[in-house]
Amino acid sequence: MMTSFGPGTRRHPRSRGRTWSGSGPDRATLAIIGVVCAVAGFFALGILLGPAAIVCGWLAMGRTWAGSRPLPAVIAVALGTIDTVAALIALI
Repeated sequence: MMTSFGPGTRRHPRSRGRTWSGSGPDRATLAIIGVVCAVAGFFALGILLGPAAIVCGWLAMGRTWAGSRPLPAVIAVALGTIDTVAALIALI
């Protein structure tokens, strides 16, 4: 005989305590992560944090360049691009 953890665990086994949706973090969170990566990339590890900021900003924009775009996502992409180019120039 199997032990259960209450009457509702079979219907909704993971409905409590989850902070993100099933598909991952939402777009606002990705945009903020991208901006933080871009700003931190100006000071350290720009060659890694710049592309990470670009990817987070692009995912926050919904993986498209058309339509309305949230401002933090655009900032993340722009600063990530500047950060990546500056890191590449520093390597050369």
